[in-house]
Amino acid sequence: MIEKYYKELIIFILQIFMFYIFPLFSGHESAIGMVVLILLATLMFGIILGSIDSKIKWIYPIIVSLLFIPSIFIYYNSSAFIHCVWYLVDSFIGVLIGYLSIKFIK
Repeated sequence: MIEKYYKELIIFILQIFMFYIFPLFSGHESAIGMVVLILLATLMFGIILGSIDSKIKWIYPIIVSLLFIPSIFIYYNSSAFIHCVWYLVDSFIGVLIGYLSIKFIK
């Protein structure tokens, strides 16, 4: 089963890295830059996942927003809950862009 979803698993691991490891290396003064970089990475991962022929791509936005919730308690405060919505919308747009680009290419 893992071999079947190998590509998706790699993208989820990279997303977890962006949520939990990346903030360790950024300072408090660069918090906005870190949020923008994570948003762009989430969009990129969504585009990649959207271009893969898999049904998991449609639940990716929900998983991304749920993966972000524990990092709120680790690195941020309760005002960061709005970022869950941003990551949900951002990853859905990425999946949609990837899906539509593959459909137009074919």
